[in-house]
Amino acid sequence: MKQHVHYSSVSQGHPDHALLSALASEITARTVGEQSLASSFAAMLRAYVDDVIMTPKTGRRAYEELEKTEKTYIGTRVEIELRALLDLEKGRLDCVIQGHDVDIKNTMGANWMIPTEAIDAPCILVAADEARALCYLGLVVARPEYLTAGQNKDAKRSISAEGFTHILWLLRDHPYPPNFWRTVPPEAVSRIFRGRAGNHRMAALFREVQGRPISRDVVEAVAQQHDFMRRIRADGGKGTRDHLAHEGLLLLSGHYDADLIAALGLPRCSHSEFVSYLPTTQSEIDLAAAHGITLGGLLL
Repeated sequence: MKQHVHYSSVSQGHPDHALLSALASEITARTVGEQSLASSFAAMLRAYVDDVIMTPKTGRRAYEELEKTEKTYIGTRVEIELRALLDLEKGRLDCVIQGHDVDIKNTMGANWMIPTEAIDAPCILVAADEARALCYLGLVVARPEYLTAGQNKDAKRSISAEGFTHILWLLRDHPYPPNFWRTVPPEAVSRIFRGRAGNHRMAALFREVQGRPISRDVVEAVAQQHDFMRRIRADGGKGTRDHLAHEGLLLLSGHYDADLIAALGLPRCSHSEFVSYLPTTQSEIDLAAAHGITLGGLLL
């Protein structure tokens, strides 16, 4: 998305204000408020982009590695997922809101392509900025005067610079969960994936990324094993947790070790997240022992 997205000029007196405000209110109501809309929408974006990247199966870790057809499919996923999230019916265009046919357009770039059938119709605009981990959700009536004069070979036109001011934003420059691999230094990523065995890669992951929750999806992507959950917890002295404990490093589960995670002052983990931590004081080592973990030896 553009580095600087202008504020909306859609206010009282604007020709699209009544329609877009009514659609915005309906969308917000269907997600039980602005806060719920923001969180569910952002999570949805992260999930479907990661689903198409498919790191556990393909080894790819970034949107830029996708094939052109896969990038196009993300737009289809947006339409399907957003319609389900808002519980909307499909109409002449992608959905119907308060009796109005509404098109849904998605971009992972800087603009949207508006088809001829959506001209003069309201559109839901969705954008995800992978590099900056920001997302956008807006509404616009795709009037010809808001669009560029030029068009592509499919007769689609994009929104002009002036047309951006006619977008009513529900979410603008809103944070969404970043691609995990963009948050890890490239040299650390190389060390993580250097290991040939799943246990070696998982151990490297938790050595390199300590003190922050790591999702089950990331662990699966690194392990590339069907039984990675058994190995990450303990595996009779052979699992990742066992190996790290020998090194003095804690590997904790948000499901099984929530009390210890809290006692150590680490970030809260969901039931499907893990966090590693290297104790630095005897009191922390004793605290781990009190929760059944002996460092420098096997997991008890």
